[in-house]
Amino acid sequence: MLVTQTGMKTEFGQIASLTGSVAATPSPLEKELNVLTKQLSLIAIVIGVIFFLAAVFFVKNPVVESFIFALGMMVAFIPEGLLPTVTLSLALAVQTMAKKNALVKHLNSVETLGETSVICSDKTGTLTKNQMTVEKVWLPYAQYEVSGTGYTPNGIVTKDSMRIELAKEKDLLQLIRIGTLDNDSAIQQTDQEYQLVGSPDEGSLLILADKADYALAEEKERYQRLSELPFDSKRKRMSTIHQQQNDRFIFTKGGITEVLECCTYFLLNGEIKPLDDVRKKQILDQNDIFAKEGLRKLAFAYRRLNPDETEYSIEKTENQLVFVGITASQDPPRENVIEAIKKCHAASIRIIMVTGDYGLTAESIARKIGIVEGDDVRVVTGDQLSAMSDDELKENLTHQIIFARVAPEQKYRIVSLLQSLGEIVASTGDGVNDAPALKKADIGVAMGVTGTDVAKEAADMILTDDNFTSIVNAIEEGRTVYNNIRKFLLYILNSNMPEAFPSILFLLSRGMIPLPLTVMQILSIDLGTDMLPALSLATEKTEPGMMNKPPRKRTDHLLTKKLIWKAFGWYGLMASVISIGAYFVINYSDGWPTVPLASTGKTYVMATTMTLAAIVFSQIGAVFNCRTEKESLFKIGFFSNKRVLLGILFEICLLAALINIPFLQDAFSTTNIPLIAWFGLALIPIPIILLEELRKAILRHRTSVK
Repeated sequence: MLVTQTGMKTEFGQIASLTGSVAATPSPLEKELNVLTKQLSLIAIVIGVIFFLAAVFFVKNPVVESFIFALGMMVAFIPEGLLPTVTLSLALAVQTMAKKNALVKHLNSVETLGETSVICSDKTGTLTKNQMTVEKVWLPYAQYEVSGTGYTPNGIVTKDSMRIELAKEKDLLQLIRIGTLDNDSAIQQTDQEYQLVGSPDEGSLLILADKADYALAEEKERYQRLSELPFDSKRKRMSTIHQQQNDRFIFTKGGITEVLECCTYFLLNGEIKPLDDVRKKQILDQNDIFAKEGLRKLAFAYRRLNPDETEYSIEKTENQLVFVGITASQDPPRENVIEAIKKCHAASIRIIMVTGDYGLTAESIARKIGIVEGDDVRVVTGDQLSAMSDDELKENLTHQIIFARVAPEQKYRIVSLLQSLGEIVASTGDGVNDAPALKKADIGVAMGVTGTDVAKEAADMILTDDNFTSIVNAIEEGRTVYNNIRKFLLYILNSNMPEAFPSILFLLSRGMIPLPLTVMQILSIDLGTDMLPALSLATEKTEPGMMNKPPRKRTDHLLTKKLIWKAFGWYGLMASVISIGAYFVINYSDGWPTVPLASTGKTYVMATTMTLAAIVFSQIGAVFNCRTEKESLFKIGFFSNKRVLLGILFEICLLAALINIPFLQDAFSTTNIPLIAWFGLALIPIPIILLEELRKAILRHRTSVK
C-alpha cells in the first residue's frame, strides 16, 4: 500500500476541515427571543418612567412611593414565565417528536424546524423504502421478467411468459454470477422473515439468483475471491477478482454509464463481440427507458485476467471489460410519503430531491410521488452543477429542480446558496461526506438506521426510521411550538391592561380615585396566579390548519401589532372594564361616596380585593380563549387540555388563599369576600369566552369566503 497523504490532507481530513469551518450561529428562536426581550424591556422602562414622573409631578406623590409604584408597573410588563414556557414547549415537543421517530439533539432546533421553507432530501431510503426488487433483466438480445416483491424469494424468472431454465440461459447465468459474487451482502432467514444484511441493491441480486435457482454456495466455492475494488461515490461501481481453477476474472457492477465506459466488448449468446457505437446507443436507450419507468438500474461486466497479474488496481483491471446486461429494480415509495409531500406543498415548503441516482429515474420518482409536476422541471447533474457559477445555480434554485448524480460534498454548496436566498433549509444525509452539508443546514437530518456516526454527530435531528414523513411531522411540531409561545405571550400580556388601567385612572384623577390595585396585588397576578395557566398553554396540541399556511417570515416577530391589539385592545379591554366595574360596585354598594374616594379602610380593601379577583377570573376566560387562534373552543373541547384545567384550579386556590389566610391578607392588602361575590366572579369568564367565540366565528367566515 502506498500512502501519499495523512491527517487533515486526506479525504476525511478535508471533510473534517469543511465541517469544522461551519460557524455556530444563533437559531431563529434565539434571535427572536433576543428581539422580544429588548422590545419588552424598552416598553417596561418607558412605562415605568412615565408612571414615575406622572406620580411625582402630576399627583404629587412622595418620591419613594412613586418609585415603588413605577417599579411595580415595570415588573407587570415583563413576562417572567417566558423562558420557562419556551423551555417547556421545546422539551414537550422533543418528547412528542421522539414518539414519531425523530430524535432532536438541540432544543432550539425544534422551533427552527417550524420555520423550514426548503427540504433537501435524498431519494433512496428516505422517500423510498430502499427495498430493491429486480423486476426486469435486459440482455442485448433478450429481456426477462421477474415476479415477487421484497426480500422473500417467492417468484420466478420468465422469458416470453415462460419460466426459464438457468442452465440454458448462459448470458443470464453470467450476469447473475457477477451480481452475486461481486457482492458483500447477505439475506438471513429468521422466524419466517427474510432480513437483509448489507446493500439493498445487492440484496435484490441475491433474491434474483434464488428465484432463478442459481446455486450460489457452489459458485462461491468454484470462484474464490482474491481481491476487491470497493464501490465509491465517484466511480459508482465495484469490482472483485476471482480465481476459478486456472482462470482469473474481474467481475464489475455499477451505474450504466460508469460500467459502460470501461467496456470494449459485449456478450451475445455466449460469444464476445466488439462493442460499437450502435450497440452502446442501444444500451443507453434501454437505460433511459427503464429510468422513465422509475426503475433503478445496474450494469454488469467482466473479463478474463492474466493469471500472472498480482496488482489489482482500478487502472489495470477495470478496462476492456465485456458488457453483459442490465437489471432494473423497483424501489417503492414509502407509505404515507405522498400525503407528507402534499402536506409540504400546502404548507409552502419546497422539496428538492438531491440524489446520486440517474436523472431520468430521479425525475420519474419525483413525479410519481408529487415532488414536481408540469413541464418547468430542471434536472441538474453533478457535472453540470460543478460547471455552474453561483449566480447560475441561484437562478436554477428558483425553479422546480432535481439534482441527480450529485456527490454528497456538492450538497454543501446547494444548502449554502439556498440559505443565501433567504431559505431555512433542512437537509438529509447518512454518509461521512454528508457531514459538512448537515452541519451547514439550518436543520441537519441524519438517518438513524443507515447513517454513519459522523453524520449523526453533525446533524441536529436523527430519524430512527429513515422516513421522510418523520421530517414533516417534526416540522408540524416545530410550528406548534412557536404558536404556543405566541399563545403564552398573548395571555401574559393581556393582564397588563387591567393592571395598568387602574393606575392610569389613579393618575388621571390626580389621586382622587385611589389605586384600585396595589403594587403587591399586581405582583401576585404576574408572579402567582398567572404563572401555571400561562405555562399550561405550552402543552396545547397542534391546531387544525397548521400546515395550510406558509412558514413564518424572518421579518415576522413574536410581538406583532396584531398580538398587541388583541392583548390590550380586546382581551385586556374586556378585563379592564370588568375589574374596574367590580371596584366601583363595591365603592357604591353603601351609597354614592364623596370624592376623593377613601384610600384606606374596609371599603377600600374590599374594593381592591374584588378588583384583584375580577382580573383573575377574567384571566380564566382569557386562558380558554388563548388556546386557539381561529378554531372554536366548543369544537376542541373545554376539557381537552388537562394541564390548563389544573392551572385554572391552582389560580383559584391561590386567589382564595390570598384573600382568606390572615398573614397573606396583611401582605397583599386583601380581605374576605362574601359567598355571593364568588358566584358573581364565576360568571365573569362566560361573556369573555362568548365574545371571543363571536370574533373567531366572524374570522372563520371571512377566511372561508376568501
